[in-house]
Amino acid sequence: MVQRAMDHSSDRLSSLANKTLFITGASRGIGKAIALRAARDGANIVIAAKTAEPHPKLPGTIFSAAEEMEAAGGKALPLVVDVRHEDEVQGAVAKAVDTFGGIDILINNASAISLTGTLVTPMKRYDLMHQVNVRGTFLCSQMCLPHLLKAENPHVLNLAPPLNMKAKWFRNHVAYTMAKYGMSMCVLGMAEEFRGKVAFNALWPHTAIATAAIDMIGGEPMMKKSRIPEIMADAAHAVLVRAHTECTGNFFIDEDVLRSEGVTDFTGYAVDPTQEPFIDFFLDG
Repeated sequence: MVQRAMDHSSDRLSSLANKTLFITGASRGIGKAIALRAARDGANIVIAAKTAEPHPKLPGTIFSAAEEMEAAGGKALPLVVDVRHEDEVQGAVAKAVDTFGGIDILINNASAISLTGTLVTPMKRYDLMHQVNVRGTFLCSQMCLPHLLKAENPHVLNLAPPLNMKAKWFRNHVAYTMAKYGMSMCVLGMAEEFRGKVAFNALWPHTAIATAAIDMIGGEPMMKKSRIPEIMADAAHAVLVRAHTECTGNFFIDEDVLRSEGVTDFTGYAVDPTQEPFIDFFLDG
């Protein structure tokens, strides 16, 4: 039902046909959903993720994701990339440009999470979150920017929350909050630094999204109170087709974006429409 509603609005939305999207962590979850939505337009997708071999607990690989994206109508380039490593990101960007001729859009989706307090957060986990979330976002942005600056309508979209400085969002997991807010601060700073040249925006879900991370945090009860990743994909698409000169420095919420596109019924995105959705972290209801 929701898909038909979004397709019905396609006559007033531009297409991502022939655009090249470099998406980190696109082998599963929200990153994969965004990629598939773009692939249906006929976009080129660079799948920059770590999973080359099947994982015992997580679905899909970069290669199975690539098959799905090509079946959806796009072109896919699966690349093994750990965003913590400068040489791997640099090599992937070069391969993307060599294959598709440039980069139009960067989606900084890759993220690590640990909802743990100060005394029980190992420094190894702290480092992982900051290296993937903050450093990875900065690094991928830095490496893609020379090519984005040549693109017709360049966008960078970080999967990051609005900067909510209430203490309750730091109290129980300060290390994770700092790491996610680092991604948000990249939007804040780079949007101004490259205003008029490259759009930088953040997108965050209004409710929990049914991904492996949510399953790990809350199991089946929380998954039932979640929405499917396609809501983020549809919202991302709506942002990415907007003019980069007029749409930058925003901290978008998926539901608000879709409401602005005329969507009023969100039950089709619910994992279980009988359940009240769980409002996501960093949002005050």
